[in-house]
Amino acid sequence: MEKKAAESLVVMTELVLPNDTNTFGNLMGGRLMYWMDIAAALAAMKHCNAPVVTASVDNISFESPIKLGNVVHIEAKVTRAFNSSMEVHMNVWGEDPIQQYKYKSNEAYYTFVSLDPTGKPRRVAQLVPQTDEEQKLFDGALRRRQLRLVLGGKMKADEADELKALFTKD
Repeated sequence: MEKKAAESLVVMTELVLPNDTNTFGNLMGGRLMYWMDIAAALAAMKHCNAPVVTASVDNISFESPIKLGNVVHIEAKVTRAFNSSMEVHMNVWGEDPIQQYKYKSNEAYYTFVSLDPTGKPRRVAQLVPQTDEEQKLFDGALRRRQLRLVLGGKMKADEADELKALFTKD
């Protein structure tokens, strides 16, 4: 079975309230990561039609802080499906509703595993990219997956075919 990447799209919107901010009036990174985890899980669930658990979170670099009173927009979409796991890419935007401008805050990749009713990993539908951007993310997903597995100690560097040039000398 196959599914289109666009079928998993989730757009989540939150308002940054005082309880969400640090002493500088910026959205706390942990709160944003919490919202990102929810948005990414929803995208993964839409793809696999089953419960999911977070398997990994890639590096998250914050480009711009999101201020108190601003709006957060999280766009999450599955970029590739493997056996029971799925990579989800997210773009996060801040929006100042008074000044009427939108700015990029960050982006990240999360990985989820689909579960069957007994809590065991469950096979997921393959993903079919439709746009040039979806194809680019799909093509890079195998390299990102192998890098995650190598860094997590679940794959030997010399087994990472997509990454051999980074880890071995000819």
